[in-house]
Amino acid sequence: MPPAPTDPPRTPSPNPPPYDPAVAMAKWPNVPACYGWLSLDRRGGWRFQGERVTHAGLTAFLNSFYQCDAQGHWLVQNGPQKVFVELDYMPLVARFDGQSRLLSHTGKQVEKVSEIRLDEDGNVLLRTDIGPCLLDDRDLAAFFEQCRTEEGEPADEQVLTAALAGEAGLRWSGHPVTALRKIEAPDHFGFVAAPAPPEKH
Repeated sequence: MPPAPTDPPRTPSPNPPPYDPAVAMAKWPNVPACYGWLSLDRRGGWRFQGERVTHAGLTAFLNSFYQCDAQGHWLVQNGPQKVFVELDYMPLVARFDGQSRLLSHTGKQVEKVSEIRLDEDGNVLLRTDIGPCLLDDRDLAAFFEQCRTEEGEPADEQVLTAALAGEAGLRWSGHPVTALRKIEAPDHFGFVAAPAPPEKH
């Protein structure tokens, strides 16, 4: 038998009301949270069950409603549902925009950097006004070119190697660059890398 006909799609309103997650949450307050489906990679790419998200509209939606709760979990508020995000490393990924400004993968501009850390693999971790950021690995060369010694001289390989070993002396844009082990990053920057549902008692 041929499939039963379905209703025709509704014509979108030319002036739809702005989306407000709070309204959806008020209507459906008990929608269970979602864990283990959505993740963020080290270059700010979204992955759904391991598959990279390539749809521009979905990416824009995820970026728009990506946020952090009071416990340090990062999530996307999907209407009344919280979709918790597993992090490959840091909650945000930053890149230079071509004018020495930093932009996160969500499109937000970093206005202030208050701390810079260097892990044992040479990754740059930033405490910023929009949250903890990992500098995209494609911009590491540009970052290290901008680094200076305490005396204001360009940082050579010896200074960079010393910084990786935990020694002081490296600076970027006036900020000291100090060492931090990867395993310490979640506690130091206050985020949960792998959110899990609360245990039932």
